[in-house]
Amino acid sequence: MDETTKQVHELIHKVRPYLQRDGGDIEILNVEDGIVYVKMMGACDGCVALDVTLKQGIETMLLENVPDIIAVVTVD
Repeated sequence: MDETTKQVHELIHKVRPYLQRDGGDIEILNVEDGIVYVKMMGACDGCVALDVTLKQGIETMLLENVPDIIAVVTVD
């Protein structure tokens, strides 16, 4: 696991309890070319607030803390 992927996993691990508290979860599928591919599960899958959670929460956190990350994309 390279340093970028390790940082992504560490940060997602920190936010996971907040998602789980609301009945959801997130799984990192891949980190490739600066893009983090994730799968949203549980209550997060299909949630109306998913775009806000993903873009303004998770993506912003990763962009600010992991230099090589340029986007977060959900995969169904």
